[in-house]
Amino acid sequence: MAVMSANMNTMQKAARAAGRSLAKDFREVEQLQVSSKGPGDFVSRADLAAEAILREELRGARPTYGWLAEESGEEEGEDPTRRWIVDPLDGTTNYLHGLPHWAVSIALEHKGKIVAGVIYDAAKDEMFYAEKGAGAFMNETRMRVSGRHTMLECVFATGLPFAGRSDLPETLQDLARILPGVAGVRRFGAASLDMAYVAAGRYDGFWERRLQPWDMAAGIVIVQEAGGFIEPINPGGNILNDGEVVCANDPIFPRFCKLVRN
Repeated sequence: MAVMSANMNTMQKAARAAGRSLAKDFREVEQLQVSSKGPGDFVSRADLAAEAILREELRGARPTYGWLAEESGEEEGEDPTRRWIVDPLDGTTNYLHGLPHWAVSIALEHKGKIVAGVIYDAAKDEMFYAEKGAGAFMNETRMRVSGRHTMLECVFATGLPFAGRSDLPETLQDLARILPGVAGVRRFGAASLDMAYVAAGRYDGFWERRLQPWDMAAGIVIVQEAGGFIEPINPGGNILNDGEVVCANDPIFPRFCKLVRN
């Protein structure tokens, strides 16, 4: 069982509180009040309520830390070296369609590096978490990335462009290169959980473009602490700034990266 820091205890407490709120509304998904933020992108009353809970818990415990969240945007803190990066509901479209695959994601950034992350799947009560140097866990079980060495045995995850996004041709080219040589590619609709599943060995790798920092931040440290390799798709880039990521286990990573980067 992991020995958790005060910050990790705060993060998990916040994630569970937000998860309980989301789960309550999820059981009444047909009655959710939904307003459109754009094609294929929705915000619900449940989403906003979850972010309010996270703000109260996280900023209440660490009022000097900065803040970056999907709905409320960015706020500077008195401590310029630390900030929370939060997605109250990753997998909103799944949530609104009654699909039980969505998560609360919380990361702590220190001096530009992600040092702690929590991804909480409230529908399945699975808490994925890691702190830099302390390993990665799912609930009380230590996680490791998969040990597969052969691409033909591997299952990968990605996102697919929706609602006329301009990166559809690029994604189709990715799939044309990758699919013939692997056991499968999955698109489950929640990038944070895709990364958590790589850390847990459920997927062998993950790649996606045009993500937001809150989609990836917690997953970065969780994958790393589970023994995975994670980089920006552009070798000279920055994952959070570019919104592009590729990750996999050690044996597969070079071959997988070559396919993704073409």
